Amino acid sequence: MRQEIEQAFANVCNELFNTVLEVELTRPNEQFGDYSTNVALQLSKKLGKSPRELAEQITSNLQNQLLNIKEINVAGSGFINMRLTDDALLSLVNAIPNQSLAGKTVVTEYSDPNPFKVMHAGHLYTSVVGDAVSKLLETAGAKVYRVNFGGDVGLHVAKTMWAILQEIGGENPEKLNKITEKAEWLSDCYVTGTAKYDSDNIAKNEIISINKRVYKIFDDGDKDSPFAQIYWECRSWSYDYFNEFYKRIGSHFDKYYPESETAKFGLQKAKELLEQGVLEKSNGAVVFKGENHGLHTRVFINSEGLPTYESKDLGLTIAKIDDFHPDKMVIITGNDIVEYMKVVLKVLEHFDPVHAQATKHLTHGMVRLAGGTKMSSRKGNILKAVDVIDAAQMANETATGQKSESTALAAVKYAFLKNRIGGDIVYDPAESVALEGNSGPYLQYAHARARSILNKTQSTDSRQTTIGSFEKDERSLLRKIGEYAETVDKSVQELTPHHICTYLYELAQEFNRFYEHNRVIDDPRQSVRLFLTKSYADTLKNGLELLNILAPNRM
Repeated sequence: MRQEIEQAFANVCNELFNTVLEVELTRPNEQFGDYSTNVALQLSKKLGKSPRELAEQITSNLQNQLLNIKEINVAGSGFINMRLTDDALLSLVNAIPNQSLAGKTVVTEYSDPNPFKVMHAGHLYTSVVGDAVSKLLETAGAKVYRVNFGGDVGLHVAKTMWAILQEIGGENPEKLNKITEKAEWLSDCYVTGTAKYDSDNIAKNEIISINKRVYKIFDDGDKDSPFAQIYWECRSWSYDYFNEFYKRIGSHFDKYYPESETAKFGLQKAKELLEQGVLEKSNGAVVFKGENHGLHTRVFINSEGLPTYESKDLGLTIAKIDDFHPDKMVIITGNDIVEYMKVVLKVLEHFDPVHAQATKHLTHGMVRLAGGTKMSSRKGNILKAVDVIDAAQMANETATGQKSESTALAAVKYAFLKNRIGGDIVYDPAESVALEGNSGPYLQYAHARARSILNKTQSTDSRQTTIGSFEKDERSLLRKIGEYAETVDKSVQELTPHHICTYLYELAQEFNRFYEHNRVIDDPRQSVRLFLTKSYADTLKNGLELLNILAPNRM
């Protein structure tokens, strides 16, 4: 309907003024109408005429063309406001989001924890955002493949392996059986190895040697040497830990790409690009001179002939394209690698400009607890992913006296998603679990409350909801429910889940106002109001599910 109205305005403007315009309707405050457009102001700049005069001319020609419009008028300096018929509003309740990505394949890559290290709050954030973005893309009709990328080779692995060997007294894989808190132990080993690498030259050289040995495990296909057994066992601990955590928060992935796999693709491609002149040699390394493109120089093969993160990321991109043949790729990371990814994508552009153009890189800031400090996995004082969820559970138990994993997860996810992606997140556990205010648990409670109302009667007949059947408060609620599909469309277009959060909170507030002044059960208008209550509850549930948040029937 919205597109039809926009097209009607565009057609009239073309007929009257021989001007092609892209008309966009907005949602004004309810007192002004259901839709509004500033098309007359746009025309005024082009034609040099009074916008109000142009607006009156446009509305005069549209009066009898739009059957869904009950009122159309000119306000202020030339804004055109419209009020829909009740029947038109009712039709928006059942509107589905635009299937703009039907038939398209999208690969979303997010979370990306490294084996041999602990998952920190940033991994939790990208997991939550990645889940929501993936669901938005699926709602628009796309086939979405969720993938994960992590460093199972590289200097951080070597640092951890060095400390592991110190802890178990050398290459003695049988001693790993004594380790209980495996993920925590690996994290401690990483901190120890990093500290030694930074402060002890002998340890540093040993770690550099171990780094080469880890790569050689893959070159030789070694599964049996004591060193390899230690590596493979500890790597499996990390993956078990990741999988358990993803299960806990309701995430899933279609494929996990380890750097050991993508490194070979990236190294091969880097060598090809060197021969083609895209990359060049510099001080024994192979680099991309980004300054020629307004970027900076990055190393793709180091002086020891090993692939760097840049080559591994390039290999990852090649693997994703080969595996899924995507029409679009979305990558979600911290904003500390913005310039880095620009270089990787610029190199991709030299041999696959289509996929380089079809890649969207979303970035975010740091996650801190309110009053907390900056994370540093190198120093061991990181804010772990589990710390954030545990803090929410403790805050909820303090506030309600109840333990609820689903409430804690709703609190965390909504607190992350209600902010636009990009800036730092300061997470306040107490605020996030509040049953009053803009929080996930508040929306869960709002849904449960609506279901409770519906459970009081078996009748949810909506057949009496015909033209002219809605009173003022009913119409206001109906109007808000009808904005859902448009909100989803906007979120899909911008890949911004926070629009969904804002809408759901406003929707819950609108229902509260309605319910405060209108009886639903045992009222002459029960049928209409039960229909509105059910439509509200269904919409709330759909929105929460888009955010990967459970919508419980009871709380």
